[in-house]
Amino acid sequence: MYLKTLHLRQFRNYFDQKVAFDAPKTILVGNNAQGKSNLLEAVELLSTLKSHRVSRDRDLILDSKPIAQIDAMLERQTGAIDLSLTLRSGARRSLKLNGEPLRRHLDFLSVLNVVQFSCLDLDLVRGGPEGRRNWIDRLVIQLEPIYAHILQQYNQILRQRNALLKRSKAIRQAEFSENFDKNRFFAPESPEPEHTQDSPIPNSQSPIPSSELALWDAQLATAGARVIRRRDRILERLMPLARNWHRSISGSAEVLDVKYDANIEVSSELIGKDNLEGVRQAFLEKIQKRAIAEQFQGTTLVGPHRDDIIFTINNTPARQYASQGQQRTLVLALKLAELQLIEEVVGEAPLLLLDDVLAELDLNRQNQLLETIQERFQTLITTTHLGAFDSQWLRQTQILSVASGQINRF
Repeated sequence: MYLKTLHLRQFRNYFDQKVAFDAPKTILVGNNAQGKSNLLEAVELLSTLKSHRVSRDRDLILDSKPIAQIDAMLERQTGAIDLSLTLRSGARRSLKLNGEPLRRHLDFLSVLNVVQFSCLDLDLVRGGPEGRRNWIDRLVIQLEPIYAHILQQYNQILRQRNALLKRSKAIRQAEFSENFDKNRFFAPESPEPEHTQDSPIPNSQSPIPSSELALWDAQLATAGARVIRRRDRILERLMPLARNWHRSISGSAEVLDVKYDANIEVSSELIGKDNLEGVRQAFLEKIQKRAIAEQFQGTTLVGPHRDDIIFTINNTPARQYASQGQQRTLVLALKLAELQLIEEVVGEAPLLLLDDVLAELDLNRQNQLLETIQERFQTLITTTHLGAFDSQWLRQTQILSVASGQINRF
């Protein structure tokens, strides 16, 4: 696939900017905070309908304007495709494919495939679990667009179940406060009975009807099992590719392993067999075990929203012990594996977005990345200077200057 044109209107710091990409590689050169990353963010939105930088559409719109528009023309093996995304500060966004409005976002997600690599990705190893979950979710959506609906469904159920648990906690706290005040200001007529192991403890029962909570438990387990299975399935396909890239970059000195760490008690073999019912039952069993803790804390403690991905190098946890250089090698291997996996599944090479990342890589890793790109992937690169590129690599490269939301030929 090849992105031919991009038209930004009132998006971020761009008022009205058209860009034609006439080479396989495009370098966007400029100082910081001029709009280089904003352009890549627009391409990311056309691919995943999400920004990794903000969550609200109004934060993507220039100043106080009511709307922003992103239009693009994409060339794929099946022919030319026009993409259009309209963002509104006070209403829902709208999508068009070849001029026709789309009712389902799923029909838009499968059109443009990208792999983004920014300096923020270098925190993937040592950062928190949320960053790793977001990373795998973005990849799964690219390969299985239906996963966006599955994930949205799970998050909706999670929010409603959390609201129920929070309400229960508030009721329990109110009851405790009321009983405490009564006991404080009114002396009891008779001594309080001692509680034995068999006698009930006051306020130990949840104010939530068990049938109501059980309904949400079942829905959460069903949706959560689908999330876990798809994440694990994609990681199983990505792992051998990442391991090969890691071996190549490290000179066969290190062995990388990637494992999905679900917080429910289920074996990897069970997930790998696509045993959805088995994962669901394990989910429900873990919910029962954590029921008291969930009611006490007023939030859901079980599910893929608390899962993690574990990276190890030579059987040693990378998060705790990997050096900075090892972290960069690991993340670079993951990104190259993403490119390869998307190309294998989709049948076309995805776009590669490199957002100010070359400055974070040493010369060896820069060369490994640039040699892999060559003419195989259309690549958009942001940088503050051209020092990292040799003259031969720049021969078939389009160089654009970015300054204050204006793009011109370098």
